[in-house]
Amino acid sequence: MSNLLGRHRAVMPRWMSLYYDEPIEIVSGRGRRVTDSDGRSYLDFFGGILTNMLGYDVPEVREAVERQLRTGVAHTSTLYLIRPQVELAERIAELTGIPNAKVFFTNSGTEANETALLLATHARRSDQVLALRNSYHGRSYAATAVTGNRSWKNSSLSPVNVHYLHGADRARFPHLSDEEFLAFCADDLQHVLDTATATDVACLIVEPVQGVGGFTAAPDGLLARYRETLDRYGILLVSDEVQTGWGRTGEHFWGIQAHGVTPHAMTFAKGLGNGFAIGGVVADGALLDALPANGISTFGGNPIATAAAGATLDYLLAHDLQANAHRLGRLLIDGLRTAAERLPIARDVRGKGLMFAVDLIDPGTGSPSPSLAARVLEHAKERGLLIGKGGLYGHALRMAPALTLAEDEAREGLDILVDSLAAAC
Repeated sequence: MSNLLGRHRAVMPRWMSLYYDEPIEIVSGRGRRVTDSDGRSYLDFFGGILTNMLGYDVPEVREAVERQLRTGVAHTSTLYLIRPQVELAERIAELTGIPNAKVFFTNSGTEANETALLLATHARRSDQVLALRNSYHGRSYAATAVTGNRSWKNSSLSPVNVHYLHGADRARFPHLSDEEFLAFCADDLQHVLDTATATDVACLIVEPVQGVGGFTAAPDGLLARYRETLDRYGILLVSDEVQTGWGRTGEHFWGIQAHGVTPHAMTFAKGLGNGFAIGGVVADGALLDALPANGISTFGGNPIATAAAGATLDYLLAHDLQANAHRLGRLLIDGLRTAAERLPIARDVRGKGLMFAVDLIDPGTGSPSPSLAARVLEHAKERGLLIGKGGLYGHALRMAPALTLAEDEAREGLDILVDSLAAAC
């Protein structure tokens, strides 16, 4: 492994960070477990950053991909009809509830968000975009520009003019009730429009639950409050469902549904392909049709990726994995909250469904502690559990197991998490 690590560092950029003091190479996987090159097995509670939504080596997905491979056609480009692409688009359009919806496929969430920003800025003839503080929307030029987390912003240069709103930073206002906070945020939006923007604004782009931000979220109903104001100005609402879609949050199929509102556009990626690269935008057909120039996505929605995505969606719906996420998410979040009461480094256990997090703090100062988060990651790895981290200061543990997680695996992972937190105290 040390040889591979040295080779990695020699040819990969240094900003491509690796987890652990001794990074691992995952060489095989089945179900919710993976094996590294040293033969060690781990229960995976991060799933390739929420991407292996069904887990590893799922027969139905593998067989769908193999069927397509046997045709000899792995790629044709969007200049030709692709049956599994059309069929998948039909299903996604219906699932969103967006009227007269159409779909454009990309390779990633970053590309999907770039496309959504292009659609909104063209439709509104404006480069002004609203986003939430602590947000993350991708690593490309415009996606970085609308990211509200300094750790992930490489440049102050931007193709869009961005203004950031309060919303997912509820913990910064403990003196306010939820209703008072909703009113405060709605007033903040109006104040930004009154003071910081010029003429038309293109859109508000928002993650219903912030991924890289540490699974922080606005209180339910806030986006409906925002929508009341946005509609008065004709501003479009874009929901970034790259991490929250497909029933991940348990309560709803799309994260934004917790707010009782339908957006003008949604972006998606990650879990849909269960490891195969696919993303996209689903939007009102008139909005998606309106771009005046030609456009393609060379690899977006290719036959292999859409075959995998179709099989993933079939499996997800047939096995009601949203309900499983809700049930086991409750078990895990409640268990962590109970444990946190006796763990001085653990604060603000939060989440929805199989998307949950815990902030780690220095028990002496109460300050966010990225070093403790890194230490707990190591303890969990030693005990056979893979987890993630994030948050504004890199101090939040992030967990997002496959939606196929079994109850005994949930309890095993919970025990390891609690032991790892205790070991770091």
